[in-house]
This record gives sequence, structure tokens and C-alpha cells, in this order.
Amino acid sequence: MTTKPSAYLVGAGIGSLAAAAFMIRDGEVPGVNITILEASPIAGGSLDGAGNAEDGYSMRGGRMVTTDNYECTWDLYKSIPSLTRPGRSVFEETLEFNERHKSNSMARLVDRRRAKVPVASMGFSMQDRLELLKLSQSSEESLGASRITDCLSPGFFETPFWYMWSTTFAFQPWHSAVEFKRYLLRFVLEFSRIETLAGVKRTIYNQYDSMVLPLQKWLLDQGVHLILDCKVTDILHKTEDGKFTVTGLEFERTGACETIAVAEGDLVFLQNGSMTDASSLGSMTSAPAQLTKADSGGWTLWERLAEGRPEFGRPAVFNSSIAQAWWESFTVTLKDPSFFRQMTQFSGNEPGTGGLVTFKDSNWLMSIVLAFQPHFANQPADVQVFWGYSLFPDRVGNFVPKAMTDCNGAEILRELCGHLRFDLETMATANCIPCRMPYLTSMFMPREPGDRPLPVPDGSRNLAFVSQFVEIPEDVVFTVEYSIRAAQMAVYELLGIERKVPAVTPHAKSHHAQFDAFLKAFR
Repeated sequence: MTTKPSAYLVGAGIGSLAAAAFMIRDGEVPGVNITILEASPIAGGSLDGAGNAEDGYSMRGGRMVTTDNYECTWDLYKSIPSLTRPGRSVFEETLEFNERHKSNSMARLVDRRRAKVPVASMGFSMQDRLELLKLSQSSEESLGASRITDCLSPGFFETPFWYMWSTTFAFQPWHSAVEFKRYLLRFVLEFSRIETLAGVKRTIYNQYDSMVLPLQKWLLDQGVHLILDCKVTDILHKTEDGKFTVTGLEFERTGACETIAVAEGDLVFLQNGSMTDASSLGSMTSAPAQLTKADSGGWTLWERLAEGRPEFGRPAVFNSSIAQAWWESFTVTLKDPSFFRQMTQFSGNEPGTGGLVTFKDSNWLMSIVLAFQPHFANQPADVQVFWGYSLFPDRVGNFVPKAMTDCNGAEILRELCGHLRFDLETMATANCIPCRMPYLTSMFMPREPGDRPLPVPDGSRNLAFVSQFVEIPEDVVFTVEYSIRAAQMAVYELLGIERKVPAVTPHAKSHHAQFDAFLKAFR
């Protein structure tokens, strides 16, 4: 019988959890051989969701999912049992939920008059259409580190399409043209239905309750060791015959420094970088603290490993400009149904069927979304929760004379009610928790080949990177799928698993999808 390796995973985000699951399911590695080390007191990484009705709920983001893409995600979750529906997998329960609650947004964009913006037409000029076509057909080599603004004219950024696409996926005009092109191709099916968000699927609850907890329970049931409040401070290594090998991990736990020896044949997976690193929460009376990587150390391990090793990527490309990578979100907990009732009447959508409502003339470019309730597993029936975010939190508000970054929760609610023309009494019982994230779109920064390492870098004997900052041809970052695909690729390569990683579905090559996109572009 072949001895199976031990594996150590640094970080307990969705990528690491998925890697552990693939090792067990497809690599036949016993769960007891796998140890996950996480610096925070909770697993899940950026897929978070916490709180209660009294103190308020909070989640940094809400990741969209689709069943037309996300091949690796659903390959995994077909194997993970539901926590609430015996005999069902997470994939099956998610599919059934979305059959009952289909998206059909009727208030995707709202203007300064509190009027719904017509979105049947994408608003393209012929120049916009030609430039989009040229961009979608350009090679990544020719685009290099160019920005979206290098490829599209100023008028494009005033079209309904840009307001919808940019707020759905969190693009800024200065972001990578390569990544924007990848999104156009990967989500070509969404191009033709972006105004209704019909292709967007949702989990039953927030992604922590619906995706992290079932996977975490399954891993623990398999014997995986999950060590929380454990910060890895250094990765010990050697290089012999041109091969990089991790030999140990140094970490801090309960105030003590310890070392794990990584034996010959053992594996190490590192979540290099974090889009939610240095996040900070505010309250109804205080704005979030303005933190940087110096306050958290979340990029340190990758920076050390990459020094003098170009095959490990260039983290500075992604973490050197907070001004171009940050935005702010907020989560609102309500004990009075009047806000949800008024939003339903205004938008025409029941909660869970409308998706983002974007205030296109908002200085902050604010959007909100009312999910199906309850949105948290422990949420009482008489409590509602909604989430929102702004792409320009450094700008002064339309109704509050302050930049969003300086606003507390009460001031953010005042700005929101101003756009909706709702009486502030609607928010009398509200608890708004803002969240500042300085690196949230750092993975969208303009880049060149080599800036992101491969999941298993050239010359690495036992180290793999699993994150939003690795290079996966054709796929797109800022998705759960990207982290899970990176995990699957890394595990299969290091363990020599013959099973194929599910391919990226080539929707952009479908004549039917191309025709639908063509028709949409000329509406």
C-alpha cells in the first residue's frame, strides 16, 4: 500500500478548504493527514457572514454564482452534503432553490430623479461596438498591462451597459483590459441578459452559511485538522538541484511560537495574498478604520517567497495602490419591515428576485441588493438583512457632505434614503455596519505575464499557491470558481491525479451565444 503524504494548508479560505476536499475525494489522502492553519478565529476567508439580530449582521461581500459556468465549484459541491436537506448535496439544494426564486430585475438602474432607467438598449455607439469587438478579439500578449480606458472611448463609460456590467462585477475604468476581456468571454451569456440578471444564481443563505459551513463540516467529519487563531509567520525552505522545497512552517498560537516540520513528500498549499486583507468594520456611530497591509501582514509570506524568485510572481503589482483597489460595503439589519415593503413596491421585485439596484448618478456609485430572507441561518423571522456597496467611497456624497470612507452607518443610511426619497423613519430601527476593504479589487490591477504565479510554480517540488492571485488561462478572478479551480489544478498536479480538471465552458465560441450578444449590442 502506497503511503499517502501529509498536507499543510496556510489559510482557511474557500481555496484551501476545496484543496483539502479534492485531496480526500480524488487523491485518496486520509483526512487525518491534512492540517489547515488559519490566522483568524473562523474559517471561510473572504466568504464570510456573521452576527446576530441584536448586534447586527455583517458580510464583506456577496459573490455571484452561476450554473452556466463554475464548473469546478459544482464538481466539488455535488459531493458535499447539504446541512439542512438530508439526502441532498449542496449543488442540488442550490439548484432547487434557484428554480423557486428566479432573477428578473425590474429596477437595475435608478437615476437622480428616483426613476428607473430604461435598460432595453445598452446605449452603444458604433464606435463602442467596434472597440468592444476589437478588445474581445485581441490577444492577451498584445494587451499587456493596458487598462480598460486604453481600449474604450470615454463615451462607453456613460452607457447603461457599463453601469450594469461594472457594478455587477466591480470593474473600474483603470482596471486590467485583459481581465475585462476575459469577463466578456467567460460571461458572454450574461452580456445578453445583464439588465435582468437572469443568469445570476444565489445560494440559500449567504455564502458562509451555504458554502463554507457544509464544506467545513464534511472536512471535519473526514478527520481534517482545522487549527484556528494560528498565524503562520514563515515558510522554511531549501533549494536543491533547482527545485524549491518547503521544509517547515513557523507559526504563532496562543502566544507561543511553534514549528511544524514538513517531511519529504509532504505538500504545502499557500493562499498567496488576500482581497479582503486589512478589512475593517465600522458601526452606526463610527467609520471603519483605514488600515493597510502593514496592519495585518496578510501579504508578507508571498512577498518573502517571491523575492528573487520571478516564478513566484510579483505581489507588488497588486498591493501597491490602495487608491485603485479599494471599495466599501455595508450590511443593514432591520427589525421593521417597512423598508423592504417600500423597496418591493418601488422596484417591482420581491426580495431575492431583483439583484443589484444601482443608483447610477450616485457620487459613490452605490448599489444595494435585497436577498431572499432569511439571509443568515440564525436570522429570526421578524428581522430583515440587506447588503450594499459603493465603487467610489472616496467621493463626497450627494446627500451627506462627506466621503463615504469617513461616514458611519447612520450617515450611509441617510445617503441611501436620499437616493430612494425614503423617509429616514424607515431606518429608525436599522443597524448599518460599514466595511472598508483596501485591496478588494487588487486582482483586477493591470498586469503582465508572470505577475501571477502558476498554481504550482515552475521548479516547485511541494508548494502550491491557491488564491485569486494565480494564473489560470481563460478563467476570471473575483469568483469562487477561480479559487476552487486553482485548488483542483494544484492538487491534481502535485498528487499526479489522472482525473481531468473540468474545462472552462467555451460559451464565447457558441454561435447561439454570439448571435444573442450581437443582437444585444445593437439594441
